Amino acid sequence: MLLAIDVGNSHTVIGLFDGPRLRCQWRIGSHREVTVDELSARLHTLFAMEKITFGQISDMVIASVVPPVTSTWSRFAGRFLGQDLKVAPLVVSNELDCLVRVALANPSEVGADRLVNAAAGYQQYQQALIIIDFGTAITLDCISANGDYLGGTITPGIAVALEAMERRTAKLPRVDIASPPEAAIGTSTVEAIRSGVLLGYAGMIEGLVRRTKEQMAPATPLVIATGGMAELIAPHTEAIDEVDPLLTLEGLRIIHERNR
Repeated sequence: MLLAIDVGNSHTVIGLFDGPRLRCQWRIGSHREVTVDELSARLHTLFAMEKITFGQISDMVIASVVPPVTSTWSRFAGRFLGQDLKVAPLVVSNELDCLVRVALANPSEVGADRLVNAAAGYQQYQQALIIIDFGTAITLDCISANGDYLGGTITPGIAVALEAMERRTAKLPRVDIASPPEAAIGTSTVEAIRSGVLLGYAGMIEGLVRRTKEQMAPATPLVIATGGMAELIAPHTEAIDEVDPLLTLEGLRIIHERNR
């Protein structure tokens, strides 16, 4: 089986593929100080719940935006999976065959997560795309109909904004935004924050999508959203065509298949 690891700044998503089928997935915190032993203990527990052993893992692929954690995962593989892996873990970078061509002056600046999303989106749809990933940072990536990665935008994520507002204000509370606002005009502090965050970010997405579509004309890109907050924002805007929460894991599998 293929162990796919997507290391983000806040969370790490772990997927286990049995051929093309995603058998299991988990989400854990991304801690820069995590040790190899701690990773082993976490995975052993998660695997045990699904009656899976380390010996069943034959391949491993990693996409990471946190270099210290990348190194820890690689050392974990060497120590606990080394005798079972066919080859060393594949670490995603622009030097691999990622299906799309990075049409930028400095391809190495493109994060592994963005390459993985682009690969998954383009293989599935084979058309011009705008992919929005709602993570610690919200990234918007543009792919042409010919499979060229054109660039995109990066903005602070929703959790980052909420944490900053709580830390920098004396009286504003931390608010659970899982529930949608009742109206644009909040009649309490909690409702005002909920409306401002959810509708405000939805409006920002609409503006960014409109501007990027204008630049990508005459192509008419499909807009796909993924990431932990995608399903919260999508109901509040018509700018998003589809939500695919498994896009990144599927991209890891695709890149592994093309490079193994």
